[in-house]
Amino acid sequence: MTSGSETSGSGDIVRTLELLWDTGKRPSRGPKPTLTLDRIVETAVQVADADGLEAVSMRRVATELGTGTMSLYRYVPGKAELLDLMLDRVQRPSENPADLGDGGWRAALEAVGRSTLALYRRHPWLLQVNQSRPILGPSALDGMEKILTRIKPMGLSDPELISAIIMIDGYVVGAARTQLYAQEVERRTGLTDAEFWQAQVPTLEKVMASGRYPVLAALSDDAFSTDFDHFEFGLQRILDGLEVIVAQRAAEN
Repeated sequence: MTSGSETSGSGDIVRTLELLWDTGKRPSRGPKPTLTLDRIVETAVQVADADGLEAVSMRRVATELGTGTMSLYRYVPGKAELLDLMLDRVQRPSENPADLGDGGWRAALEAVGRSTLALYRRHPWLLQVNQSRPILGPSALDGMEKILTRIKPMGLSDPELISAIIMIDGYVVGAARTQLYAQEVERRTGLTDAEFWQAQVPTLEKVMASGRYPVLAALSDDAFSTDFDHFEFGLQRILDGLEVIVAQRAAEN
C-alpha cells in the first residue's frame, strides 16, 4: 500500500468534468447501450475494494461486467478518468443531516473526522491516490458545502475555515495510514501484533533493567495498551485548539 501510486486529475480534465457533471454527450453510436457509467464506476470501486487499486484496469472492469474492453471506452476515456469518477463516487456525502452531529461546529468536525476514518477503512485504496489536485465533482462540492455551512459560525476567516477542514483531513489520513499499515503487515508476515511484540519482550526487559532508559522503564503497564483510543484523543486535542481561536475571535468582536 504505497501512498501516491496514482494521481487524481491526471487524465483529460475537461472530459472528466463532463462525466462528473453530466454535461457531455452520451454514447450514441452502435446498438442500444447495455452498460451505464454508474455500473462501470461501481464495478471499478468493487474491484479496488477487493483487490487493491493496482487491480483496476479497463480490461478487468470489462471482464467483471461481462463485456468487451472496447465497450468501456464509449463511456470513459481511460483509467485516469475512471479513477476520478471512483473518487467522486466513494466520497459522496451522506444525505442524513444528523451524520454531521446534532451540535455546533465542533460536533460537525468530530463527525467529519470519524466518517473520514471510516471511509478509508471501507476503501483503503484511497491511501494510494495522490489527491493534492482533485477534480471537483458533485460529491466534493456537496461535501464542502455541507461542512462549511455547519462551521461558518466559528467566526474564522474563509482561509481559516478551509484550513480547519484541511487540518482534520490531514490528521485522519495519518491515523488511517497507521491503522491500515498495521493490518497489512500482519497479513503479509502472518504474525499478529501481540506475537510481534512478545518476541521482543526478553530483550526489552533486559534493556529496561539496565538503567539506560529510566523514563521509559517507569511508564505504567498500560502505557502502550491497545485499549487507548489514540485517534479520538488526538482528534479532541485538535478541536480543543480550535476552541481557543474561536473564543479569541468572539472576544475580538
